[in-house]
Amino acid sequence: MNDSEIAELIAKLAQHDKPTVRTAVDALIPLAAEFSLVRKALIHRLLEAEPSEKWPVAYILAHLPQPAEPVIRSLLDALDHRDADIRWAIALLLVRVAKLEPDRVDELIDLSVTGTGNQRRMALYCIRDLRLSDPQSLAALLRALVDIDSTVRVAAAIALQSRLDLDRAGRNVLLQAYLNDAELKVRNTAAIALANLGESSSEFLSALQEAVLGQDAQVRKTAMKALDLIKKRSASAEN
Repeated sequence: MNDSEIAELIAKLAQHDKPTVRTAVDALIPLAAEFSLVRKALIHRLLEAEPSEKWPVAYILAHLPQPAEPVIRSLLDALDHRDADIRWAIALLLVRVAKLEPDRVDELIDLSVTGTGNQRRMALYCIRDLRLSDPQSLAALLRALVDIDSTVRVAAAIALQSRLDLDRAGRNVLLQAYLNDAELKVRNTAAIALANLGESSSEFLSALQEAVLGQDAQVRKTAMKALDLIKKRSASAEN
């Protein structure tokens, strides 16, 4: 591939047609790994591009070992992209990077507090997918349960259901989300999270049994599912 063809591929990264950008990204990832001139051209493009055009360049460069700080910064910024598919692709890549560079976890934790709603939510999903068990990330998830954005609270509850290190105090925070959150989706998500964690306190079971008798079909369905999960976990523990 000659210089003009490479330049054409890089130029396509600024287009708004997603299939075109994806094709260019897929072609440039192996080229960047093999040729220093391609890497230099991409770095130059990253530094010169408009903010909205940085993410595909950063996405390519993040596939290289030890991506530079501007690359990671651009990816973190792009967690606020309007396109959900792009947000998830970037989140998956950030998880891969953080597994190799654990210090990057701190940036995700910071973003879960300081970012936009999209960024806070996606940072929590990244933390979930990293399967962490440290106090700092757990505290970030619990803090997010009272976020002003209900979608962030949902993400926090989803992420907490895999945290076996959640102690009694933490489970009580999640229980309060189930009992008191203003948004139905948050309450339902918290119920399933608690059930998956094997929560069987009398307060939780009583609330579920009351919900089964309620008027809202979705609330009843969630409560029955949670009770079924608890029953199955209990039976599995006895065998």
